[in-house]
Amino acid sequence: MITDLNSALSTNIKGMKRSAIRELLKYLGQPGLISFSGGFPSPLTFPVEDLKVIMQEVMENEAAFALQYGATEGDALLRELLVKRYNQQGIKMGMENLIITTASQQALDLIAKMFIDRGDHIIVGLPSYLGGISAFNSYGAKMIGIPMDDEGEDPNILEAELKKLQDMGKKAKFIYLIPDFQNPAGVTMSEKRRKEILELAYKYDVLIIEDSPYRELRYEGETQKTMYEMDDTGHVIMLGTFSKIFCPGFRIGWVAAHPDVLDKIVVGKQATDLCTPPFTQRIAARYMEKGLLDPKIEDIRKMYSVKQKGFLAALDEYMPEEMQWTRPEGGLFMMVNAPERLDTNALLLDCIKDAKVAYVAGTSFFCDGGGLNTMRLNFSYETLEKNEEGVKRLAEFFKNQLAK
Repeated sequence: MITDLNSALSTNIKGMKRSAIRELLKYLGQPGLISFSGGFPSPLTFPVEDLKVIMQEVMENEAAFALQYGATEGDALLRELLVKRYNQQGIKMGMENLIITTASQQALDLIAKMFIDRGDHIIVGLPSYLGGISAFNSYGAKMIGIPMDDEGEDPNILEAELKKLQDMGKKAKFIYLIPDFQNPAGVTMSEKRRKEILELAYKYDVLIIEDSPYRELRYEGETQKTMYEMDDTGHVIMLGTFSKIFCPGFRIGWVAAHPDVLDKIVVGKQATDLCTPPFTQRIAARYMEKGLLDPKIEDIRKMYSVKQKGFLAALDEYMPEEMQWTRPEGGLFMMVNAPERLDTNALLLDCIKDAKVAYVAGTSFFCDGGGLNTMRLNFSYETLEKNEEGVKRLAEFFKNQLAK
């Protein structure tokens, strides 16, 4: 081993931090622990029996394709099926507008690689997705956080920040948004707010990255148009994934954008992993081709809808009145706000030890280091019974902390 490893490290790796969520996994094997921490789908949603049949068929009939290198843009059949599905939903695009990535986390990394030089400004929500913050931070971005209300990021504050950059002779490289059931807050951006932010993107000529992993997991309320659908100028780049609606272990995501944008993403992907595994792509394509995806998503919605309602009911019944939380219409998460005197980051290990409950401290989702009194809770992974028991334990733990 060299004497000074740190001196050999790149600036990029020095700027990276371990994922707070991934680090929590080391605690999750403890007996009796209830986890609200990860964004894990319920294993009961995985279509195991259908996949056994399809995997066998792929190996018998398409092994030469499935086990070989594939095109960087992705399996043409899978792309065709995804494009057709979007078109059926009223979202216009062609094959030239979509490529496959190794899950949406790779898409975030490729977008950061494509657009960010060290010191560049980008816009994110306060709070925003930890995986996005990590990807952007690793390339040296200066993140400007925009506070949120019940309709999403505040457009007045957003314009003030864009104007401030303009007055300095600078421009944000992009605005990163999760309009549907935002991670971690659970908030859905209203159509009015989407239009307002699109108009700001046009006015200041800034790209929008629309991250859309949860859109199909709506349990109540009205579906909103995607920003990609509302945009006819090529300002919006939309990210999708199978991780929450099919199988996270397949690591399949995609980017929908103007062909000029996708051309650069392909170049970046070729330098990263050449191609997303053809084996998992073809299995996913055959699954869709058999008409199995939409019924599966409907089953997932029904399961998670019951969990969401049960989780909110438990919070209403057991949580101290000093604490507040968002009430998401879909997705996997909600955010809890504790009184400012409580530091959920400092209390996390005590909660795991004493209450046998894990959450994600909210500060991980704030680019400005805020959110010390917040936490993100996931309701999709554990059973209904464990969700209620976990909320009871969490409530008791925080009642004791508040009493101190």
